[in-house]
Amino acid sequence: MTNTTEPDLLGRGLTWQEMPAGMQFRTSTRTVTETDLVTFITWAGIVNPLFTDARFAQEVEGYAGRLVPGMVTYCFAEGLLAQTGFMRGTGIAIVSTGVLEHTAPVFVGDTLHAVVTVTESRASSKPGRGVVASTVSVRKQDGDEVLTYAPVRLMRGSDA
Repeated sequence: MTNTTEPDLLGRGLTWQEMPAGMQFRTSTRTVTETDLVTFITWAGIVNPLFTDARFAQEVEGYAGRLVPGMVTYCFAEGLLAQTGFMRGTGIAIVSTGVLEHTAPVFVGDTLHAVVTVTESRASSKPGRGVVASTVSVRKQDGDEVLTYAPVRLMRGSDA
C-alpha cells in the first residue's frame, strides 16, 4: 500500500493571507556577546574606536559599556525574525526596510528581542504573491526600545 498524499510541512512559513493587518508576534531573545561585536566589526571593517577601544568609548564618549554598532542590532533582529519561521519557504524578498531609527544604544551583554506588528497585507500585481508591511520594534531586556524599522516584504500566497 502506498501513501499518495504528502503530510503537511512542519515549520512552513505564513502566506501573506495569513498575516492580516494588526497581527502581532514577538521573537525569542538573544544576548549580544563580545565575540559577536568583534566578529562583526572585523568582518565589516568598522574600526571606529567607539567599538574597538573600551576606554575611549567610556572616558571620551561617556558610554557605560562596550558599544555595539546599530547594524548589529538590525542584523540580530532579522535573524530572530527568521528563527520564528514565519517566512520559511514563503518569504521572497525584503522590498524596503523603511526608516531605520536607532533610539537607544546597545551594549555587549544586552539581550534583544523584536516585536512585529503587521500594518498592511495585500495581493501583489503578480499572482501567488503578496506584500506585507510591518513595523519592527527591537527591545532590550528592560523593555526599552533600541531600534525601529518598517520592512515591506514580498511573500508567497496560498495560491502559489
